[in-house]
Amino acid sequence: MLLEINPQNPQPRLVAQVVEVLNKGGVVAYPTDTTYGIGCSIFNKRGIERIYSIKQREKKKPFSFICADLSDIARYAKVSNYAFKLMKRLLPGPYTFVLDATSVVPDLLMTKQKTVGIRIPANKICLAVVKQLGHPIVTTSANLSGEEPIGDPFQVESYLGKLIDLTIDGGILSADVSSVVSLIGDVPEVLRKGVGDVSWCG
Repeated sequence: MLLEINPQNPQPRLVAQVVEVLNKGGVVAYPTDTTYGIGCSIFNKRGIERIYSIKQREKKKPFSFICADLSDIARYAKVSNYAFKLMKRLLPGPYTFVLDATSVVPDLLMTKQKTVGIRIPANKICLAVVKQLGHPIVTTSANLSGEEPIGDPFQVESYLGKLIDLTIDGGILSADVSSVVSLIGDVPEVLRKGVGDVSWCG
């Protein structure tokens, strides 16, 4: 099912439809500020396992998740003063920040080191969904592991529509990925260079 939502002014009734699917344990494809992602509620264990199956991804590689804002991040990760200032400057934006997890985070989304990857994309649709849902959603690119990300919602629906419950059409996006930066130590460490500028790390 393809649901068109205005990327500049997401219609609340349509956002509510997406949230209803998520609350029922569904998996949805949605736009971010890089490419299309697929996800479910972070508390939906069966949904997370479905996404591993859809992606054909190893269980030892946890998914990141999307928070609504900085105060939301503090519920799910331990945020130092320097990390907070950095994220406040760069978010919303095309970054995934790796932080130490709090006990609220489900085990399926933590590494063995008890860390998590967190995003706040500069995309009004996915942020509206997360805010209305009331807690984060899993985020991973809408493709099979090792394949190119997909930036066209019609292609996402054609490729994954039978495997997921809903695809949001938020317009054509790039096929790019976020930059991944670890904020675990005292110095930021670039783990993946994507769209987000990481020149400040060096």
